[in-house]
Amino acid sequence: MTLVTEEDRCQLAAPGSRDSSLEYSYDCRSKEDFVESMEPAPFGLMEPPRRSRGRLLMHATLMFGREFCYAVEAAFVTPVLLSVGLPRSLYSLVWLLSPMLGFVLQPIVGSSSDRCRSRWGRRRPYILALGLLMLAGLTLFLNGDAVVSAIVKERTLKRTSAIVVVMFGVVLFDFAADFIDGPVKAYLFDVCSYQDKERGLHYHALLTGLGGAAGYLIGAMDWGHSALGVLLGSEYQVIYFFSALTLGIFLAVHLFSIPESPLVQVVDSDLEASMRLLGSHASGGVYGALPKDTPPSHEVRARSFSALGEANAVTPSAKQPNKEAQKRMTLKSLLLTMLNMPNHYRCLCVSHLLGWTAFLCNMLFFTDFMGQIVYKGNPYADHNSTAYLTYERGVEVGCWGLCINAVSSALYSYVQRFLLPYIGLKGLYFTGYFVFGLGTSLIGLFPNIVSTLTLCAVFGVMSSTLYTVPFNLISEYHREEEEEKLKPESESGKQEGRGTGTDCAALTCMVQLAQIIVGAGLGALVNMVGSVIVVVLSASTVSLVGCLFIVFFIRDVK
Repeated sequence: MTLVTEEDRCQLAAPGSRDSSLEYSYDCRSKEDFVESMEPAPFGLMEPPRRSRGRLLMHATLMFGREFCYAVEAAFVTPVLLSVGLPRSLYSLVWLLSPMLGFVLQPIVGSSSDRCRSRWGRRRPYILALGLLMLAGLTLFLNGDAVVSAIVKERTLKRTSAIVVVMFGVVLFDFAADFIDGPVKAYLFDVCSYQDKERGLHYHALLTGLGGAAGYLIGAMDWGHSALGVLLGSEYQVIYFFSALTLGIFLAVHLFSIPESPLVQVVDSDLEASMRLLGSHASGGVYGALPKDTPPSHEVRARSFSALGEANAVTPSAKQPNKEAQKRMTLKSLLLTMLNMPNHYRCLCVSHLLGWTAFLCNMLFFTDFMGQIVYKGNPYADHNSTAYLTYERGVEVGCWGLCINAVSSALYSYVQRFLLPYIGLKGLYFTGYFVFGLGTSLIGLFPNIVSTLTLCAVFGVMSSTLYTVPFNLISEYHREEEEEKLKPESESGKQEGRGTGTDCAALTCMVQLAQIIVGAGLGALVNMVGSVIVVVLSASTVSLVGCLFIVFFIRDVK
């Protein structure tokens, strides 16, 4: 069996030749022109090989490192910011800056990674850059005060500089940690077969839960009086040492977990697959041969090669590929793409927004809820008073509750694999929202120590659901679209394709939007009601609304 070369293809399409019936099916542009035009591959990528459990676990290690650092931030962001003298009026600004930037820029990162032509692959350059930004933000966040104190001596300038450096570190870390999720998920989808994508997402959720639990445990220990604390200088430096070491090692393991093909090689594979399909149709089974009675060119195009013809047609945009690619990379076009996406994708984004809004309502204020409502402490009392010490005790117990949440998230990610064959992805989606809504409502109605800590397990059910099911649905939707494109009678091959990076980024944008909604609105709601109990009740209400939305608007996979 011989392959048809580029020169042979041009000869096949030459006018006046015996095979001129195929002149509309092929274009003699080079592969570089095809790559530059950035048109979607007509027949989809060939199925990647199956990956071993070890490779999938290596790929998921970054989620452990990221969630470890997230837990450290959640445990220490308030004491660090207050210790450097940040006014309470600016505290909400810290939580709003990162999600606002992420909501605007997240689609650009996802779309850019879809079109990245690095020799190292499409996703890994972005993951490496964002991982380094996470390390930089973590460094400024936990060491900013010490660095500024060593450099600046004037008291007022030192205080202002420390506030700016620590705030910048928090925003930078949140920005990079939120952004990295989209390329990581798209990387998994690109290099794994259909069967391995589900396994990979479950490993992601498993290590996410374990990473959060480890981070909360490290933060709960008293490192200030330990030998390591004396050696490194302070408790914050010990926490930074463990966080940076964990993130750095697992980032390296993730980047070398599964090889990723450059975009040029991906297009070469698609062109070769298209040529094989052309030969099999044209010769009736003998590759490269042509039948004696060649059908009319328009009939060949209509039956099998409408997508290939559209991809290879010489249009004004194809003649100027760089300008077209640049046009698609603008923020306006990306936002229009998100707004004009198919309805089932749009509904998935809305349900993801509802889920994260409910989850963040509870998680961002849970330790405060434990201190004020469960333990009946007072954060505004004198620091040496019994009321304030009781509040601090409640906050510490709340951290243990968040640790229970992380462990239950890891365990439920394993349970999901057994539930999936029975209730499906839509059933898992509904179950996560319903269990969380019911659990948080019981916490709000019956706020005592034992029941609250026990019900913290439902937080893990919700977090595991949010980290896996929506991305699993996106993977299934893309699989259905690729299968539809392969059908000769399908018209979907004429439509412009979307990369998984853009769709994963659209989902991740909902996380940023939820942070903006919670950061801007929930504090005002607490002040209006006068009690933190409204936090868990709001989380329960939004989650139950999300249950109804899933039932009526989320499309299940075939």
